[in-house]
Amino acid sequence: MDWKLDDDRPIWLQLSQQLTRRIITGVYPPGSRLPPVRELAAEAGVNPNTMQRALAQLDQDGLAKADRTAGRLVTQDTEVLDRVRRGEARAVIRQYLDAMAALGYSVPEAAAILQEEEST
Repeated sequence: MDWKLDDDRPIWLQLSQQLTRRIITGVYPPGSRLPPVRELAAEAGVNPNTMQRALAQLDQDGLAKADRTAGRLVTQDTEVLDRVRRGEARAVIRQYLDAMAALGYSVPEAAAILQEEEST
C-alpha cells in the first residue's frame, strides 16, 4: 500500500487519517488484526513512535483496540464505522462545496453540476 505524506500537516495525523480510510473502506475489515507497529512504520517509512501515535488515535476514535494477546484489532462496531465513514463523506462534500464557492457557484448550482456530471 502506498503512503502519501506531505509537509503541511503532522505525519502522525496523516498516518491516522490514511489508516482510518483503510478501515472504513474495508482494506482492514471489522475484527481483523492490524499489522504490527514496526511493520506499518517500515512500510510507511516513518519512526515506529510516530506510527504508534497514529494507532493510538485510532484507539481513541474507537476504530481499533489494542489486545495484549491478539495485537491491535479493528472494531466490529458497525455504528462506529458508519459514523466515521459518514464523517469522511461530509469532509469530502465540504471540500467540494468550498472549491465550487471559490469558483463563484452557490450550493444549489454546485449540486446541479454534480447531478449533471453523474448523469453523463
